[in-house]
Amino acid sequence: MRHEKSSQDACVYDAAQVFQSGIFNHYISNTAYPINHGQTINAYRLSSYDEILATVKDSRASIDTLWLYVHIPFCEHCCAFCEYTVLRSGGAATIQKEVQSSYVDLLLKEFDLYTTALNTEKKTLIGFDIWGGTPSVLPASDVERIITKAKECFILPENVDISIETTPKIAAESPEKIAAYYVMWIRRISMGVQTINAKILALVDRVHTSIQRNKQAMQNFRNAWFQKCNIDVMYGLAGQQLEDIQATIDHIIELNPEYVTLYRTRFKGTKISHHAKEVSLDEVNKQSDLLHHALITAWYYGVPWKNTYSRIIDDPGTSHYLTQRVIYGTPYLWLGLGAQSYTIHTLSYNQWAASKQLAMYQKAIEDWCLPLQDMYNLSLPAAIGKFVSVSFYFWWINLAAFQKHFQKSLESYFANEISYVIEHWYMKYTQDCLVLTAKWTKVYNGVIALFYAPAVKKYLLDLCEKK
Repeated sequence: MRHEKSSQDACVYDAAQVFQSGIFNHYISNTAYPINHGQTINAYRLSSYDEILATVKDSRASIDTLWLYVHIPFCEHCCAFCEYTVLRSGGAATIQKEVQSSYVDLLLKEFDLYTTALNTEKKTLIGFDIWGGTPSVLPASDVERIITKAKECFILPENVDISIETTPKIAAESPEKIAAYYVMWIRRISMGVQTINAKILALVDRVHTSIQRNKQAMQNFRNAWFQKCNIDVMYGLAGQQLEDIQATIDHIIELNPEYVTLYRTRFKGTKISHHAKEVSLDEVNKQSDLLHHALITAWYYGVPWKNTYSRIIDDPGTSHYLTQRVIYGTPYLWLGLGAQSYTIHTLSYNQWAASKQLAMYQKAIEDWCLPLQDMYNLSLPAAIGKFVSVSFYFWWINLAAFQKHFQKSLESYFANEISYVIEHWYMKYTQDCLVLTAKWTKVYNGVIALFYAPAVKKYLLDLCEKK
């Protein structure tokens, strides 16, 4: 059962004003949704563990397929642009390894908790990512333990690619790990290069990237027989110039990965959040245009409104789990510290994403409780806002998937908003999707705001008034 909508989500706002509020707040109006949980979705927060457990079971009782994300909250070094849950633990290397091994033990117990609660042995995985953080920080044997446990607890077909993330430093200096991953049936590997500008790398505390390491890492991928390699590139960082962007993308194309994923910097919740005002929307759009044209010229398939570019025909370039999540709204289960899980009408967060401390996560699991800190039973407007926001990662909304989940057409919920974007040629219909046009480069942040829940629209509008 969905929660009844709050008074905030019962409001209606002018499309033109909401659009402008998204443009004005471009650094937070994006696919990272919801915005400011305490104000926008707190009305749907469950108050007791009994409620949470019952909702977990009820919301997934009829779900036969889902995708799995296992979060590894460790990095050799924490980058200043990181918005994710990463443990900032110090101490000797031996102590860190003990903490990491203990964490994997907890993860395996969390698998068991969900197996008991959801009878997961009968549920089929259609995507499986081991992400972070930097999961390749772990010994290969710990990664293997996680994969083995997933196979015990779920149905994992052989045609589902397991995906993992690494850094240039680890991939260059630990070829034995890379080779071991392929033996474990990991088939997609992703590496964050971000930029090759040394000054910007220093500014964002990214100390493990260099041109030589990037080249050696790619060679190690090929030596291990990986044929699905992704490289991440960031733009919109303070101080980035077009010549920096050009030099970076030239280097990436020379490395010849199958996929390239472009990430616009999201400042919310990072150490560099104060840099947001230093980056204009015009600069970001010019950088995005340059990257798009460089990749298209180098025979990577992609469109101006999509993050991931691919050289493989009929392969969108994203991992299996992300593809299913974005297009079809497939429910996902995240395990680990600070992890987020989702069904069409629920959203939950594990202990302790904000404080980045392991103790409460550990205590919950040792008490044989699901380590959930917050769970929201969303109203229809809030659920739609989440679904559409995630859809915009690919820059379109799949109309059939929307109809399937919400029993009505997209137009029945957003008649005024769709009229606005069609009239201004910001979006268009194509086959079974509503798609951003090439004009998106200047207005994407305004367009996505139109499909937010009313409570989130109000938050953006209020920010405009305050400024």
